[in-house]
Amino acid sequence: MRTIQINGLESDPSLAGLKTGDNMFGPIRLILRILSIQLDMNRIKRPDPYFTFEVLMKRNHGSESRFLGSAARKRIKEAGGGGVESLKDKGNEHFKAGNYLKAAALYTQAIKQDPNNPTLYSNRAAAFLQLVKLSKALADAETTIKLNPQWEKGYFRKGCILEAMEQYDDALAAFQTALQYNSQSTEVSRKIKRISQLARDKKRAQEVEKMRSNVDMARQLDKLKSEMSGKRGSEECWEDMFSFLVETMETAIKSWHETSKVEARVYFLLDKDKTDTEKYASAVNIDKYAEDSFSRAACLVTPKSIISYPQVWKGQGSRKWKHGQHDGFFVQFETPFLRKLWFIPSSSELGQTLCRDPEDLDIGAHELIPRLFKQYNS
Repeated sequence: MRTIQINGLESDPSLAGLKTGDNMFGPIRLILRILSIQLDMNRIKRPDPYFTFEVLMKRNHGSESRFLGSAARKRIKEAGGGGVESLKDKGNEHFKAGNYLKAAALYTQAIKQDPNNPTLYSNRAAAFLQLVKLSKALADAETTIKLNPQWEKGYFRKGCILEAMEQYDDALAAFQTALQYNSQSTEVSRKIKRISQLARDKKRAQEVEKMRSNVDMARQLDKLKSEMSGKRGSEECWEDMFSFLVETMETAIKSWHETSKVEARVYFLLDKDKTDTEKYASAVNIDKYAEDSFSRAACLVTPKSIISYPQVWKGQGSRKWKHGQHDGFFVQFETPFLRKLWFIPSSSELGQTLCRDPEDLDIGAHELIPRLFKQYNS
């Protein structure tokens, strides 16, 4: 086959869309005439074969550029080291090798030459996603969709990026759109299944966090107010005790949420007028403290793990307790006129410790420590 060398690019007659026949050398003469134009090519650092053929022909010979068909022009353009396909292929190689920054740079160069190519934006979106440049990745995914709305790849890219942003509802919508354009894609189907689960987990995690941060023991123990009021008519007398109980339980729950444990100790509500606060602390681990310190109320907080029962309740023989498999802690409330006991069970929700509502227990059968205060009635 007959070939000619032009600016280091090997070409053959078919490249220029030539037809065999009597006039097959006409275009060759045209090319040679173009090359004879007084243009100092040495001043061009990187001769672009596309520039050489297309621009010079348009500038100097007008409609004579018709001799080069569109397919030939494309092949000439791609034959150069900086052509769109060459840049894209090199970008793909770097992407596969994990060189995402270099891949993104090559895709960008290709986009400058072919700004309406959706594949280039899709590929660059994937590279930006790996680089965790999520805003740029999302913009490229949107451009991919704009350039080719019927191509599922743009919606798939968008879904992956929104997944990384933890915008699961929007990601799910993008993947569902992708599936509409390619219902046979197992990859998209797997993504939809995964994102649906992630969306449910995120919603549940938000609910758990809301429950953890909105502990309201005053509301949980509201019925206790009437019981305390019935035994001690003066609100001034029992109101401080109720607040003391609520504060102690909420502090214990907060500690359990953060560390999954509580310190076993008794908290005392000291009498501000009678107690020597320098001598007596408000939280101790000793017995016979209540009377000496003139305490008005006390709360024992202890984890279930250090209590030998409730697997075997006192005087009831061996039986299985319904919270036997649950972790949690006990709170025993002591006053001279009222004694109460609760178990606060806990569970693990999506890696977070969550305390459940307190369960009222019969203190007569299940007391953790004997009565602390001398009993008296109203």
